[in-house]
Amino acid sequence: QVQLVESGGGLVQAGGSLRLSCVASGTIFGGTAMGWYRQAPGKQRELVARFTDGGGTNYADSVKGRFTISRDNTRKRVFLQMNSLTPEDTAVYYCSGSWYGSNYWGQGTQVSVSA
Repeated sequence: QVQLVESGGGLVQAGGSLRLSCVASGTIFGGTAMGWYRQAPGKQRELVARFTDGGGTNYADSVKGRFTISRDNTRKRVFLQMNSLTPEDTAVYYCSGSWYGSNYWGQGTQVSVSA
C-alpha cells in the first residue's frame, strides 16, 4: 500500500549536475529514513546515500563531497543533488524506504553520464 516514484534522471556530460526526487504515497502514517541506491550494468545494487535512524546521513565513499541527500519535513519526499558527475555514476537510481515492517522500492530513474 506504499508507492515510491523517482524522477529527475537523464543524460548529462561529465562535470554536470542532476537533482533526483522521490515521492512516497499511500497508506503512510509515520515517517521513515529513506535512501538512494544505484545499479550499474553488470554490477550489484549499491548504497549511494541514506538517512540514518537518528536523522544523520551516510554516503558511499565514491560520492562524498559530490552528492547531497535531503528531505522535506514530512519525510515523504527525498532528494539527491548530484554534482561533478562522471561516467562511473551511470546507473539506474532507486529510492527506498520502510514502513510497517516492509521495504519498498521505486521503479528507478536512469542517469547516464557521457565523457
